[in-house]
Amino acid sequence: MPDAPPLRAELLLDQEAPEALGQDLTAALDGLGVRTARVRRTVDHRGVGDLPWLVLVSLPLQAFLGGLGAEAVRDAYASFKGVVRRAAGRGDGGAPRPLVLQDDRSGLSVVLEPDLPAEAYEQLLGLDLTTFRMGPLHYDRRLGRWRSELDEAAG
Repeated sequence: MPDAPPLRAELLLDQEAPEALGQDLTAALDGLGVRTARVRRTVDHRGVGDLPWLVLVSLPLQAFLGGLGAEAVRDAYASFKGVVRRAAGRGDGGAPRPLVLQDDRSGLSVVLEPDLPAEAYEQLLGLDLTTFRMGPLHYDRRLGRWRSELDEAAG
């Protein structure tokens, strides 16, 4: 896939996210072939139903996940996972908040918590997002799989 144009992403950082986190995430995504088109800060308030994320990355999600399976991006992917862990793990004593990947077309979101097991990331790489209608997708540790509770409730 060397001739394919790079994927584009937009980053939305919470007001509490340090500037260095945006820079680290931009660098990690760049290593995975994703060019960050824009980095913005959120407004001070959110609605009651909004996820309490620290960073939201909007990009063509299925293409991004499909491209991560190549051996050539193993080190860059490890770097990305490290940024996710740092982003979501709060050093200020507050509750950890996830990094959220959101498909820029469908709006489907995937919640990446700081302590996800390796198998969650491995499953995510092969996940067919078209099988989900609503999100957010969370990794269920008890069941050992990604799921959307809203899809399950509607089905």
